[in-house]
Amino acid sequence: MKIVIFGLSITSAWGNGHATTFRALCKALHARGHRIVFFEHDLEWYAGNRDLPEPSFCEVRLYDDWASVLPLARAEMRGCDVVVVGSYFPDGVQAIKEAFDSPAPLKTFYDIDTPITVSQLRQNRRTDYLLQEQVPGFDVYFSFTGGPMLREIEQRFGASLAVPLYCSFDPEQYRSFPVNKRFACDLSYMGTYAPDRQPKIDELLCTPARMLPDRKFIVAGPQYPKSLKWPKNVHRITHLNPRWHGRFYSSSRLTLNVTRRDMVQAGYSPSVRLFEAAASGATLVSDNWPGLDTFFRPQQEILLPTSADDVARYITDIDHAMLRAIGLRAQARALDEHTSSRRAEQFENFLELARSRPIPDQKLASFPLPAVS
Repeated sequence: MKIVIFGLSITSAWGNGHATTFRALCKALHARGHRIVFFEHDLEWYAGNRDLPEPSFCEVRLYDDWASVLPLARAEMRGCDVVVVGSYFPDGVQAIKEAFDSPAPLKTFYDIDTPITVSQLRQNRRTDYLLQEQVPGFDVYFSFTGGPMLREIEQRFGASLAVPLYCSFDPEQYRSFPVNKRFACDLSYMGTYAPDRQPKIDELLCTPARMLPDRKFIVAGPQYPKSLKWPKNVHRITHLNPRWHGRFYSSSRLTLNVTRRDMVQAGYSPSVRLFEAAASGATLVSDNWPGLDTFFRPQQEILLPTSADDVARYITDIDHAMLRAIGLRAQARALDEHTSSRRAEQFENFLELARSRPIPDQKLASFPLPAVS
């Protein structure tokens, strides 16, 4: 197939999780013989922080303004099999209109921010990238959130077919590496600053760091306010190129996963970092939310603390072999269910499902779908 994607970014992973998600999926689709054309608005923030300016697995069309790129976008859609418009695409409303007007056989939406999108649709009937009246026009509404929210997207907003397309990882990039001294620590965390996440980082990383002043902690990610006061044994990395992410996770005895408030409330919203860390063999420590146990088994494949004391106990009382065993079980689960190639298969299968409609209701009754044969 020829697939045309309008997405927030694929060239820069600075301050967003969209780029790594698109990279993993597009690379896997390319390996399966598909041609991908990716339209990205040349935003100043990403222009100065491009860590993959020319992906080998897709053709990137950077543009300055929508009006100037519109003839090219129309031409690419005329000859494609599938159009995908992603959440937070800066010209999303216009791109969706053009996709609906195009002769492309399948028009789809990929929501990498589903709880935020749904919340805004409930309140305002629109987001900056999607209007409520546009939802029924898609052949497939791909969502990085599974669970009950998929039913709401269909029943309340009129989607023809809302299905989970969770984030994934490239197993060539995310795997077990030897410990890198730069990243070696007792507990790490990687993520862009978000006000609603910071209290959990304070509780589950900063407080244990103060309790254990002789242990080493690392927080990697941009946009943290300079006013934040970190414990002396917390090392900061402002931005880490994705090519180092696997080594970062592989070098931590434990790595923390913290979820945005909207995603916690919706449930069934695993971040791409969760799968990337698991694939690297890291032992995961995470906040808890509905549906998490459908991705990793608590206490067997992932640790779920209820307080800073639990985290401190993991660091001091659980021996390395036991922590390693938990990480290896999570890694095996991730490799079985959440690789980019698995996600590419699901993408193809859901498109085939859309082509074969009408779909009996019973076929859509069970979500989330962790795998599609």
